[in-house]
Amino acid sequence: MCILNCVVQYRRARFDASFAALSDATRRGVLEQLGGADASITDLAEKFHMTLTGVKKHVGVLEQAGLVTTEKVGRVRTCKLGLRRLEEEAAWIERYHQLWDARFDELDKVVEELKRKEKVDGRKKRE
Repeated sequence: MCILNCVVQYRRARFDASFAALSDATRRGVLEQLGGADASITDLAEKFHMTLTGVKKHVGVLEQAGLVTTEKVGRVRTCKLGLRRLEEEAAWIERYHQLWDARFDELDKVVEELKRKEKVDGRKKRE
């Protein structure tokens, strides 16, 4: 029982960290930037018109979520995409996407049925 509960807690914490990291536009921008090429903290600060401290904080959040890794060589800290690929998060989102698609499909059926009935009722009134 504890193992299952621990796994659920770990997964929830990972999801929370991932979604918290992705909730900020700057952090999403950093991920997009790093998707093209590794970059130093200085490069990112220039790109996003931020202080080094501000960028370090954003990168720290991404690092905690496993989305970015950093390596310091001399005075330069280089950032690159982490190993986490957000597959579980994407699958979680897809489940809700499918749920909403199914609900909208049902709503479309109701609307079409109402339109059909309205058309039939309109014909009856004219006769």
